[in-house]
Amino acid sequence: MKKIFIVMTVIAAVIGCCRKAEKAPVHPEWSYNSVMYEVNIRQFSPEGTFKGVEAQLPRLQKLGVDILWLMPMYEIGTVERKGTLGSYYAISDYRKVNPEFGTMEDFEALLAKAHELGFKVILDWVANQTAPDHIWMTTEPADFYERDSLGNAIWEYDWTDTRSLNYENEAVWAAQDSCMRFWLDKGVDGFRCDAAGEMPAKFWEAVLPAMNADYPDAFFLAEAEKPGLVNPDVTFDETYAWELHHMMNEVAQGKKTVADLKDYVARDAEATPASAFRLMFTSNHDENSWAGTEFERMGAAADVMAVLCFTLPKGQPLIYTGQEIGLDRRLAFFEKDPITDWSANRYTDFFSALVDLRHSNPALAAGEKGGPAVWLEGLPEGVLGFSREVEDNKVIVLANLTGNAQPVHLELDGDYISAFGDEIAGEFIDGMLEPWDYIVLQK
Repeated sequence: MKKIFIVMTVIAAVIGCCRKAEKAPVHPEWSYNSVMYEVNIRQFSPEGTFKGVEAQLPRLQKLGVDILWLMPMYEIGTVERKGTLGSYYAISDYRKVNPEFGTMEDFEALLAKAHELGFKVILDWVANQTAPDHIWMTTEPADFYERDSLGNAIWEYDWTDTRSLNYENEAVWAAQDSCMRFWLDKGVDGFRCDAAGEMPAKFWEAVLPAMNADYPDAFFLAEAEKPGLVNPDVTFDETYAWELHHMMNEVAQGKKTVADLKDYVARDAEATPASAFRLMFTSNHDENSWAGTEFERMGAAADVMAVLCFTLPKGQPLIYTGQEIGLDRRLAFFEKDPITDWSANRYTDFFSALVDLRHSNPALAAGEKGGPAVWLEGLPEGVLGFSREVEDNKVIVLANLTGNAQPVHLELDGDYISAFGDEIAGEFIDGMLEPWDYIVLQK
């Protein structure tokens, strides 16, 4: 990162200052400045086990992440299994662990060690469908599942290794609630709820308020972008920022611009409560395996887009398995395809700095505790500039979202420190910002 020294007046346009008064959901206090890490258990070690994850907890602790999201670790089906090992998301028993990963005792040891080291642990909950050979197929009435005119259990999309549960049957709601509580009683800290928007909102409205009341420190993430899933009646703490993710891909490919990103932030501020969290990411298990690595989709823009995930309003950033070492290959979804070399490199330093930035700046908190985006005007069209401020803490971000060097001129209101280690001398930035480069200042 090159130091640039300044010269220019900042004119601010505050986004979201005119929101209507609202009742905010109560999030766990620990979640606001946290960073989530998605653990692909199967590929996390040569063994691909709970013990393999546990052995690397000190490394993740050094990286600084707070929340470990474990991809589904339940027993999975064998009927119509895809590939050799099958999908994490075709579950045959919600109350058993996948023997591929170890025993229940191994899972409990991993959970205990993670808690000992200060991590929160959330599980990937797959409520929309089960494997064709889930125990409910034989223990529950036929109307537990959606069926065609011939009485055959059906599936959605190309998920041929699954069968869709029938959410018109409230007995399904009770069964899901009971199984989720089974794991909360073991001490897990919440759930990332897979395909949450595929189920009727009335299901979540029925089960989540009571679950939040009984486990007030639990955290619930919906893999969905429906604004209605984050409100005081439903109390999901967080939804996905899918639109932002795809927009960042398109900006990197020259199909969208800074203006589109600003428009997204404004629309999202209007569409969701100030308290809403948005999960922001450049990769996850779906993107990596099916759409490609962040380097395939974003090229040289991958780093600057990660910076935005850590700094834009409402966002909670996600790091996916291997991103912290710059993994540049797709991980197989139904086969064993382990990462065997976790040696630290410049990506490790980059993500560690971003995690430190998040932890040390209250202005970057998710939801209502963080500061709104204040756009910095007078910059070239291809440079996104904004500040976020809470009380005496302020962060400034300049991001060149083009493949060309851009001139930047900015007058600072005091002394700032670079998030990436260099003190900024004087009160001005004046120079060229290299293609896809960024400056992040904090005070």
